[in-house]
Amino acid sequence: MSTTSEFYMQRCIDLARQGEGRVAPNPMVGCVIVQQDKIIGEGFHQNYGEHHAEVNAINSVQNSSSLTQSTLYVNLEPCVHYGKTPPCSDLIIKKKIPRVVIGTTDPFAKVAGKGIEKMKKAGIDVTVGVCIDECLELNRRFFTFHEKKRPYIILKWAQTADGFVDADRHSAQLGQPTWITNEMARIAVHRQRATENAIFIGTETALKDNPSLTLRDWAGKQPLRIVSDYYHRLPANLTIFDGTEASAYVSHHSYPDKRQAKHIKVEKPGKVIDEMLHYLYGHDVLSVIIEGGTKMLQSFINLNLWDEAHVYTGQVCFHSGIKAPVINYSPKKFDQFYNSNLKVFLNQNSI
Repeated sequence: MSTTSEFYMQRCIDLARQGEGRVAPNPMVGCVIVQQDKIIGEGFHQNYGEHHAEVNAINSVQNSSSLTQSTLYVNLEPCVHYGKTPPCSDLIIKKKIPRVVIGTTDPFAKVAGKGIEKMKKAGIDVTVGVCIDECLELNRRFFTFHEKKRPYIILKWAQTADGFVDADRHSAQLGQPTWITNEMARIAVHRQRATENAIFIGTETALKDNPSLTLRDWAGKQPLRIVSDYYHRLPANLTIFDGTEASAYVSHHSYPDKRQAKHIKVEKPGKVIDEMLHYLYGHDVLSVIIEGGTKMLQSFINLNLWDEAHVYTGQVCFHSGIKAPVINYSPKKFDQFYNSNLKVFLNQNSI
């Protein structure tokens, strides 16, 4: 594939990233329109329910007649179905754009090659597969959701330099987190929350830390807060049940207390993870962060049911306490936040 095509496709990817955290459950999409090696229009999908990238790019072209002599670049196959907006493939055909270059096909069943086929039948020269790895990585949540029928799963925990996630705390020390990393690392955590759609914690984490699980150090859409409470151990006055943001709890029964949260029904305690993921998939939640304790995190690891793991390490040592989960992978990414660091692990063989 030509270097020129890759250059314009990379521009599509850069544009698409500007919609991060605002377009789910739609994918991030950017579009560039080129005439005689000059960009004459570009756009990206900015917010869920609004115009798609192709529409914004086409509308940005000052002289619409030039579209008949241009090439449209887009990182994901143009849609062919009516959803919140009309099909982009129809608009491309209507505007008589002669050539379209696509990064990847769309895994969504209502598209999945149909947009490409429709444009080809209309006489458009269609090329697929430019910067395919980068395009897949960009929308890895979207692809996982449609191909594996579950949300993209991100494990996250903070551990001490000597490998503990928590100290041995007595009852007077419960109700607030034990901080391990620094403020810069915590800001990074909130940025990640702004990118994902939901956060899931276990009963013990809720009891020990009483976390709010909200965005405080980063702007963005608040994620859905979910907690496991199969045995009704959680009091209704926990912050997660305060009604300030959308919340849910996973249990067998719907509890009659005054918690402001939706109920996710599960028949057996061993099915909490399955039912939680099934609920999220059914409600178009593309991604979830697992912020539970070691027991819950290790359950996901043992089931091979995870896609990324974000492990923050601080300089503090506890010497004893609750050991961190064990993950037998080499980190693929590394970031430093002064005296705290982040290692990101990728699971290429998740179920």
